[in-house]
Amino acid sequence: MIHSIFLKYFDEVARQKSIRKAALVLNVSSTSVNRKILSVESRLGVALFDRTSEGVELTAVGEILLEHCRKTLHDYERARVLIDDIRDLRTGHINIFTIDSIAVGCLPRAMSQFSETFPDISISVTTTQPEDVVQAITSGEADIGIAFTFTTHPDVRMLSEKSAPFGIILPPDHPLANRASVTVDDIATYRLVRTIDARGRNSIIDQAINSLASPLSTHIFTNTLVLAKEMILAGQGIGLYTKIGFYEEVERGDLRFVPLIQETLNNVRIGVMVSANAVIDPAKRLMCDAVGREMSRMRLDS
Repeated sequence: MIHSIFLKYFDEVARQKSIRKAALVLNVSSTSVNRKILSVESRLGVALFDRTSEGVELTAVGEILLEHCRKTLHDYERARVLIDDIRDLRTGHINIFTIDSIAVGCLPRAMSQFSETFPDISISVTTTQPEDVVQAITSGEADIGIAFTFTTHPDVRMLSEKSAPFGIILPPDHPLANRASVTVDDIATYRLVRTIDARGRNSIIDQAINSLASPLSTHIFTNTLVLAKEMILAGQGIGLYTKIGFYEEVERGDLRFVPLIQETLNNVRIGVMVSANAVIDPAKRLMCDAVGREMSRMRLDS
């Protein structure tokens, strides 16, 4: 790999068309600059400059290498500025709007990781319905949004997505617990536990099941996933959810997730989003990356 010192020397000699003038700009000796260029030319087996009495001129190979050199230096400078920005982060605030299920497990873990590095950056979290997450992003009320990605929005930029199909959540001793999959007809005789973000004005569940012949009966309706989870654990009903809000309980075996065979509910994705009209600063980018990493580790389809 060509050393970064050579890149600087090579770039400056090409600009000045003189080793002596380049050395003056770089504040090093002409001998050092010339020796470094000769060393690289020897290793490459080609000349980068034609030397004349008036200075130097790039060879054809030198022209090609100069393009690579300047791109590398530009990329390095951009990375250095970003690193400086990250290192200088001390205080600030991040406003997150999210669906309820992400706020259970996934988001707290991401926030804990972020706060280990940036303990003085405060974070506020608002749980709401998917369409309200998008609205908060487009209006500038939220810095980061996490929600189902039903449709694209021209003012929303998606940073990462995760497939999160719906299924039924139920205790391990439930009659359907050992099924490989179920249909809506299979669960029609069982009572549901539902939460408010499943009953929004654009609820994907309502859209998917309202036209079905077999109506589903809601036994318990609440605005908090924590209570819904406790009721399912207590055997008071089954849930129709993605796995993400119940991930730890399913992994421990306290609950089971059985995929639901229903086309609309099989193609659901959850995304981390920001405004498409604003530059995302390093702190928000790192928070988004932390959430994206947490989601990527989760097995949500089985």
